[in-house]
Amino acid sequence: MIDGIPVIRHAFARTVRLVTTARLRDAVLRCLADTDEERAALAEIEGATSTRLVAEDRGIANLNSNEFVHGITHAKFINAAFAYAKPLELNRFNGPGRGAWYAALETSTCLAEVTFHMTNVLRQAGDYHATVQYAEMFASLAGEYLDLRGHAHACLHPDPAISYPIGNALAAAARAQGVNGIIYPSVRCDSGTCFAVLWPHAIQSVAQGDVIEVRWSGEPTPEIVARERSGKEAVLF
Repeated sequence: MIDGIPVIRHAFARTVRLVTTARLRDAVLRCLADTDEERAALAEIEGATSTRLVAEDRGIANLNSNEFVHGITHAKFINAAFAYAKPLELNRFNGPGRGAWYAALETSTCLAEVTFHMTNVLRQAGDYHATVQYAEMFASLAGEYLDLRGHAHACLHPDPAISYPIGNALAAAARAQGVNGIIYPSVRCDSGTCFAVLWPHAIQSVAQGDVIEVRWSGEPTPEIVARERSGKEAVLF
């Protein structure tokens, strides 16, 4: 138990995370390289400026370099989730110095979460016009998880100013006990189940799924279109 919340041991064969497709593309400077020497020079530039590569080499504020994973499929996506955190803001279960792998059991739950936050960004900008493409990243999870399902914990309050500091304290306590992560009911999707995985090594068998496009056309409610890897489109809602 941590803060009155049980720790369970369980396996989830397939969970899903959404990442922007910009992370799937090659480095923008790669097309400028014609020779091995030029590619090596660009790789050196990338290594000096990429937050993920710097973190893998030296670590970041609250994450040691030896915690990152290497030599497995899609390791860079796993490591990026922990290397890139909001520099000045909290997320529900992580702060600026250490990211987390946020996922869900269903893609619809992920969409509810990411569109809620992106809509807030557009509201703050005063312009509901944007198109964002997300790729499904499936992963298997297993081990010990703090299970918030069925608990009215303060970290699940819909107001981030109230819930995020409490969630960060809970995540720190979970990490101190070596717990892999936190299972919690989605705050933005009724009946949805979410995960905040706290360690890179706890994410297994990552594979890419479909690409989903989210379009805001002047209104806060977006249109969501699935783009299969073949290129075929289908409007979801």
